[in-house]
Amino acid sequence: MIRARPEDWPEIEAFLAPRAEYAMFPLNNERFYGFDGSEPLSPHFWIARDDAGAITDVLSMTKKGMVMPYLPSGDFAAAAKALSGRIAEGIIGPRDHARGLQAALALCDAPVILADDDPHFVLDLDDLVIPDGRGELVALADADPETMIGWRVAYSVEAIGMPAVRAEEDGRRAYHSYIERDSHRVLMIDGQPVATTGINARLPQIVQVGGVYTPPPLRGCGYARRAVALHMAEARQSGATRATLFAGSDMAARAYEAIGFRRIGDWSIILFKEPVTLNV
Repeated sequence: MIRARPEDWPEIEAFLAPRAEYAMFPLNNERFYGFDGSEPLSPHFWIARDDAGAITDVLSMTKKGMVMPYLPSGDFAAAAKALSGRIAEGIIGPRDHARGLQAALALCDAPVILADDDPHFVLDLDDLVIPDGRGELVALADADPETMIGWRVAYSVEAIGMPAVRAEEDGRRAYHSYIERDSHRVLMIDGQPVATTGINARLPQIVQVGGVYTPPPLRGCGYARRAVALHMAEARQSGATRATLFAGSDMAARAYEAIGFRRIGDWSIILFKEPVTLNV
């Protein structure tokens, strides 16, 4: 693989766009933070080409150190070699791609705070099913800030395995980021919040759902599925035609299937306990 240049971006985008559900993070990061930019989420890119010069694989890594592979060819050794000498905080991507690269980097035994393979879903928004039920979807800013920050902290501890102190810092940072981007919504019943839903990556035609959370005492009532469905209806009204997400539990998977999502594979999220230097 070779390091891509900004002038390669139109070709990279043309390769990834039809496969956007597998590459939402790098596409979103380039759109909002810029190719080789200075922001923590700004992406660097590497590409591989076939004998005719067409792109076959795209490897991305944020400035902060999150590796995002889309490597249909399966040449994980070439991707690992391209990353040699860099410092990574994790790997996220389609399961076979992420796990293949993890093995090529000899990181299968590296200490992690999270190493999950979650069901990966996609939804044609014309097929969206909005379940009956109570509740009104409102902007995150319309709910109590401390409650919402507390929910985000709980989500980070439960879903990501983040240490409590770090989760507290992350929760406050994430809350203010969500408010700035107007990316998250809250399902309210009788003035009380019962579930949250968010969009963590957005392109003109497709959105990626993230940050779905219901406090344990309120689970099993269908609140999350109604919140996500109403949020996807809003996204459809804004011009999106598809949505994608990953399910963190069997209960969540059933909820997403109930509103029209269909499974297309698995998605890996590998977060190292400490940043690791990639030596290949």
